[in-house]
Amino acid sequence: MEQLIFELAPPEPQRLANFLPGRNAELVVALERFVEGRDGAPGFLIWGGSGAGKTHLLRAAAAFAMERGIAARYDEEPGSVPDNAGEHFALLAIDRIDEADAAGAGRVFTAYNALKQRGGRMLAASRTPLATMPLREDLRTRLGWGLVYEAVPLSDVEKAAALASYARERGFELPADVIDYLLRHGRRDMGSLLGAVAALDRLSLASKRPITVPLLREWLQAKLDVGSGAS
Repeated sequence: MEQLIFELAPPEPQRLANFLPGRNAELVVALERFVEGRDGAPGFLIWGGSGAGKTHLLRAAAAFAMERGIAARYDEEPGSVPDNAGEHFALLAIDRIDEADAAGAGRVFTAYNALKQRGGRMLAASRTPLATMPLREDLRTRLGWGLVYEAVPLSDVEKAAALASYARERGFELPADVIDYLLRHGRRDMGSLLGAVAALDRLSLASKRPITVPLLREWLQAKLDVGSGAS
């Protein structure tokens, strides 16, 4: 039942500012430069295993672009890329590009060419490195023309340090036993963990109580009682 805490805590908006980089600091700096068009690269590929933060980075990059007046679009899979996307956006962020079927790969290929011709940029994410990506060769070649970075998941020690740092940036201390509880229960991706910490911060402020494991458990129980219709 403790896993429900992650379902009940609304996630934080995915932004570069709340991405906890760990060993990905160089990647984040390069991504900011790429989105703003400061390096001249036509593409940027992020690859890495599940939980490395690829989707967060793509969504955050699209938001970062739009905040700067750059027309940007995020697609959660290659098949949803519009036929004329390369003609209407300056930045396309395409997730799960390694899962593209023939039609999806064709859409991405067309979009890439249109973007490059207009000075636009394509950002993509994959679970596999470029060399082993199961895509048509001409598309793989084009993806290789740009920047390629591996996203490395945070270790448990890095996650604990990142959560403590995130809490301090919000103006409060997150006790070690609360961090341990969060890491031992429910989903372990950073988006869910940050959402839980933010929700606990709001609860602590509203109740004027410090964040502790008992407070966390009380909050979870109250949510469960509401969900079950208990009176």
